[in-house]
Amino acid sequence: MRIDLTTPALLFPAISLLMLAYTNRFLGLASVIRQLHKTHSETPKPVYLKEIENLRKRIRMIRDMQSWGVLGLILCTSCMFLLFRGFHRIGEAAFGASMLCMLTSLGISFVEIRMSVNALDFHLQDLGKHTL
Repeated sequence: MRIDLTTPALLFPAISLLMLAYTNRFLGLASVIRQLHKTHSETPKPVYLKEIENLRKRIRMIRDMQSWGVLGLILCTSCMFLLFRGFHRIGEAAFGASMLCMLTSLGISFVEIRMSVNALDFHLQDLGKHTL
């Protein structure tokens, strides 16, 4: 199968939307971290320590998601340039590598989303202790 210049161009809107979603997740998490820092400084609770550990892992995961996404975009752009210059074999390899980067980014995103649910469970468990 031979790809042409328009094939990698199809990834651009998807990559842009993913990067926007990742940035929004990062900004939301940064807000939660700042609020937790303030709350924990005023009234330390053991439940906050679990949440802090969860947030630390998730912020690293978002960094990795964004890094793999950016690498995918760089490879996709390189692929288009290589195809434009007539280097079809190398361009196809770059396109394949860009798709692998995006799959890696999406896989990390899947795990991070599941971790965010665990963070909410910490709060629900703490609420359950106080309502009984």
